[in-house]
Amino acid sequence: MEPPEGTPPPGKFAATVTLGEKGQIVIPKGARDLFGIKPGDMVLLLADSERGIAIMPPDLSAQVITHTLDTVGKPRTEES
Repeated sequence: MEPPEGTPPPGKFAATVTLGEKGQIVIPKGARDLFGIKPGDMVLLLADSERGIAIMPPDLSAQVITHTLDTVGKPRTEES
């Protein structure tokens, strides 16, 4: 779980991780530190067959869930 060569810009992190036998990954310490993710925190995993997988930290997860619940059933506009 080593970050790629070079130093990423502030607020950015990239690393490769290995999928374990049970389908688990370890979020690297640098990424956990960047987002303040602590053991026991719940994170939101989003998956899209075209865009890939994203893991959202706890504070952003709440914002995404709130926005989603606020928009369910409402007609889409050009902005959404």
